[in-house]
Amino acid sequence: MARQGEIIVGLDIGTTKVAAVVGETVDEGIDIIGIGSHPSAGLHKGVVVNIDATCTSITKAIEEAEQMAGCDISTVFAGIAGGHISSFNNNGIVAVKDREIANEDIARVLDQAKAVAIPLDREVIHAIPQGYVVDDQDGIRDPLGMCGVRLEAKVHIVTGAVTSAQNIVKCAQRCGLNVADIVLEQIASSESVLHEDEKELGVALVDIGGGTTDLVIFVDGAVVHTSVISVGGQHLTNDIALGLRTPKAEAERIKQRCGSALIRLVSPDEVMEVPSVGGRPPTEQPRQVLAHIIEPRVEEIFSLIHRAILDSGYADLLASGLVITGGTTLLEGITEAAEQITGLPVRRGVPFGFGGMKDMVESPIYATGSGLVNYGAAFAGERKSIFKVREDRVFDKVFGRMTEWFKEVF
Repeated sequence: MARQGEIIVGLDIGTTKVAAVVGETVDEGIDIIGIGSHPSAGLHKGVVVNIDATCTSITKAIEEAEQMAGCDISTVFAGIAGGHISSFNNNGIVAVKDREIANEDIARVLDQAKAVAIPLDREVIHAIPQGYVVDDQDGIRDPLGMCGVRLEAKVHIVTGAVTSAQNIVKCAQRCGLNVADIVLEQIASSESVLHEDEKELGVALVDIGGGTTDLVIFVDGAVVHTSVISVGGQHLTNDIALGLRTPKAEAERIKQRCGSALIRLVSPDEVMEVPSVGGRPPTEQPRQVLAHIIEPRVEEIFSLIHRAILDSGYADLLASGLVITGGTTLLEGITEAAEQITGLPVRRGVPFGFGGMKDMVESPIYATGSGLVNYGAAFAGERKSIFKVREDRVFDKVFGRMTEWFKEVF
């Protein structure tokens, strides 16, 4: 846990925006003391494709957050997403040395669960414990201090492309920032918008970002499935720009101001002004035309989500239903559309549980940024390491083993 008075910064490097959320730990929890946001131009489907443009966006967002918070920012918890993310569940088993389970036994079993063969261009981002089995007793959340001779850990492992993670770290370092940890964005969002009882009963969180839609499923309080769908809110904006023949920047504004996920919610009498391209005068068009463009894409997104939930095998265990978050979920009628397509109860997830300037983050737009602050507060001191390429880690491990061997021999 973070110390009282510690400053924690969440950096959400998204496809459409970069957001920096600054929190300070207090007795009651976390106070939001600053926030910065700037349009993002250097990412495509959650992956960095232009380092200079990404650095510019990060710098602007950090400067705005620093000015509001009145402090210098040097370390951040950064989010990661993209189609390169993959995950699976795995088990690890070790013998208990002294018949009483110690922290080193838990560390050994988690390391054993992480020791899986993955391609050289991929790296483990998370190894999230789901539960432990001591001898034949399962359903154990924390085995520390228990007696037994055999310890088994069930773990959810998330892997990603080393280069994608390295590019995020590189962008941050160019902006003068250290990266304390890289966190899968939907896991970060779950830290700010999900209640503990929802996680216990079973819930699916869907974070609809600009370039990707991220899914995480909790059952019995543990992460059991994560996946990324390479469709997001930017696809809606592109559809609107093409359908209404308007610039993309104007299409985004029209989506936010007049968009609806369901045609039936829009009156046939409503009209809107649509700017044209090439210096042509703006036109007036029925708002229903916009809804006819948006509804099929929203239907596609939630159909893909529904298919991903069914494929996960946990569809029947989601007693708490679906929680949707991200900027796209501000669209009128999107929760009704989601319920209609998935057949699950749906609510919009908004960050909660903060103090200070909490009003500034009480929007689905800041679910990931504020969740990164929560994650950083919960795990500060546990994983303070810059993401490194695999070859460096292999060298360190081999060198460490040789050193230990020489000590034993000589």
